[in-house]
Amino acid sequence: MNILSYNPGHDGAVAHLRDGRLMYSLEAEKDSNYRYSPVSSPDMLRAIGEMGQAPDVICMGGWWPLDRHEYLHGSKGTAGYRGISPDDIAVDRCGFLKKQVDFFSSSHERSHILCAFGMSGLPKGTPFYALVWEGAIGAFYEIDSALNITLIADVLNQPGNRYGLLYGLADPTFPKTSLYPRFSDAGKLMALVSFSTRSTPTQAEKALIDFMLSGTFQKISDYPDLETAPHVDVGLGDPEFRNFAGIFSDALFEIFHEFAQDNLQSGRPLVIAGGCGLNCDWNSKWKETGFFSEVFVPPVANDSGSAIGTAIDAQFYFTGNPKIEWDVYSGLAFRMDGEADATRYDVYDLAPEAIADLLAHDLILGWVSGRYEIGPRALGNRSILAAPFHESTRMRLNEIKQREQFRPIAPVCLLDDAAKWFGCEHASPHMLFTYRAKTDALAAVTHVNGTARIQTVTAETNLPLNNLLRAFKARTGYGVLCNTSLNFNGRGFINNIRDLDAYTHEHGLDGFVVDGRVYVRKGSKNYQAFRQRSGKPASPVSSS
Repeated sequence: MNILSYNPGHDGAVAHLRDGRLMYSLEAEKDSNYRYSPVSSPDMLRAIGEMGQAPDVICMGGWWPLDRHEYLHGSKGTAGYRGISPDDIAVDRCGFLKKQVDFFSSSHERSHILCAFGMSGLPKGTPFYALVWEGAIGAFYEIDSALNITLIADVLNQPGNRYGLLYGLADPTFPKTSLYPRFSDAGKLMALVSFSTRSTPTQAEKALIDFMLSGTFQKISDYPDLETAPHVDVGLGDPEFRNFAGIFSDALFEIFHEFAQDNLQSGRPLVIAGGCGLNCDWNSKWKETGFFSEVFVPPVANDSGSAIGTAIDAQFYFTGNPKIEWDVYSGLAFRMDGEADATRYDVYDLAPEAIADLLAHDLILGWVSGRYEIGPRALGNRSILAAPFHESTRMRLNEIKQREQFRPIAPVCLLDDAAKWFGCEHASPHMLFTYRAKTDALAAVTHVNGTARIQTVTAETNLPLNNLLRAFKARTGYGVLCNTSLNFNGRGFINNIRDLDAYTHEHGLDGFVVDGRVYVRKGSKNYQAFRQRSGKPASPVSSS
């Protein structure tokens, strides 16, 4: 069965399942499009072109409707945002390329749950709990062996929006009359939370927390005596606001944690979905509670996974199978439809050992390999890589990415070395949990609170990156590199050679690697210093 599914909302994506396997997930923000973009007509045409044949089922995920009735119940042709019952599913027939195909739509809420379970390692028939927490929904569910979903409770509505709105409290540029935060604010707040060194709120802070985390979700401007409220417009660098950010984050988590302890049975598995599932600190806290037998978070926990979730829901509806085979590198192939300006590069075909030597000499390189990774985290196929040893490298990476200096840089690490350097005793391939650094030597990838958002790598999960890490370990003693996303600020991953060429020169990369071919920028000071010390790494393929 061929299933083509799309999420029409922000973090838009088009997914293709064939006979229970994810063939690709085309995400609208990728290829240097704006972050959080909805699916466009060119996206759909390219996705159909990737299929090669007409689908048997076309799916549309539920999204924000025009009125409250549709929000709760959907419309005649599509499901709504909320809804967990099979009765909420819309099924019809439609024409596609002169073929009659099934049309399927289920709610956005169901898409999150089915995505997380379908991608998890839990076998079909396993009872489990689900936590969906995102911008709008904050709820626990119980799912039985027949995959019947029961809403246990809406614990707190708008958890993601409440969280992100705190960033706007201290940001003088954010209008306090705005009900919703900017899409990027929650991610930035996650970085600031780690600067917190205080765990007890003042009385004024407690009152503000009660306002922001209880009752109806409200604008900051609705707070009584806003002019005297703590931390308003103090700026993101204010240390007391950063302390408060940590306190607030813990308070939000505890609302859900206390509910789980009081209302759920311990010892069952938990799957987590929704944008809050990208909060590595919270994911780690769920594991550390020991309350659940296991905790699974998909790499597409945000709405970029909704197309996959709706496709899984359709597959379950038509075949009874809610499980899929998948690979995190199921995006689209890199496009070499053009050329980099060859006059600006020395171009080499290098072994991993020679590339590792460049990195060890502090060159910062774009790294492109195979298809792009699904979800928002760079996992070694559309990455910027660098040596992990110096704080100055972290600062330079943030300058290259044109973002705030309080933002951390994540490590990518050989699984064999993860326990030694980060206390990570098991695979963590999708950069969704935090661990504590065990050495001071990895300053560039250790956040201010001593933690690191680690991705582990093996030959089975990513052979090219594994080979590079092993070469870097042989060269330096550490199978660890800085790994951050290869993208223009505010855009999704770069996925074509022209953008990569432009980015390298506009942002100051020392060069880039595309499937093993190395382009080193001649104007790079680090490259010139390397050549003076070591000579050319090999005879270049091209140089002028």
